[in-house]
Amino acid sequence: MIETQKILSFISSRASAKIPGDGEVSLNEVVKALEVAISAPSAHNAQPWRFVIVKDPKVKEELIGEMAALWREDLRKDGLDEGTIDEIIKTSTERSMKASVIIVVCLTMEDMHKYPDDRRQACEHTMAVQSVAAAIENLLLALHAMGISACWRSSALFAPEVVKKVLRMPDSFEPQAIVEVSRGGFSSKPPRKPLSEVACLNFWGNPI
Repeated sequence: MIETQKILSFISSRASAKIPGDGEVSLNEVVKALEVAISAPSAHNAQPWRFVIVKDPKVKEELIGEMAALWREDLRKDGLDEGTIDEIIKTSTERSMKASVIIVVCLTMEDMHKYPDDRRQACEHTMAVQSVAAAIENLLLALHAMGISACWRSSALFAPEVVKKVLRMPDSFEPQAIVEVSRGGFSSKPPRKPLSEVACLNFWGNPI
């Protein structure tokens, strides 16, 4: 049996690969990691996650290019000058294109509960988001265990219609994230706030 402390240290050692490596990641490896991802808990066991593995360079180029075009419009609305926008877009798109595989993660409300009131239905949608997030974390840990780098990015949230169009997704899919997958690369882990700042005992403000 693996020692508990080793497992805890392993989980804590996972970090996002901000700069993807050049090594190829096989489809079989991605599938193996996704099989672990879908073991995550989900509300009502509805398993609202859906995944599209993007490995074809042409599909990846179209996806990243169209997302970048929409992002450019948003950056202009933020009042940034064209030179700054060009640099931001260039850095981000080059990073995504360098990834060996991109996994696009979506949710669907298909098997979630249906309520007649907006309050409970909004909660149900949040539960689906939480379920998908749990699957993404499983995916990241599985890839980490396989010695494969990855980075969770939320860019798909800002361009859902573009993502669905390029990847021919059903209308019911809601793009949530992309996970850039690569062999090697540079991983960084910013410092975390101490537990004393984010957790209390029984009541907020009561130290652990």
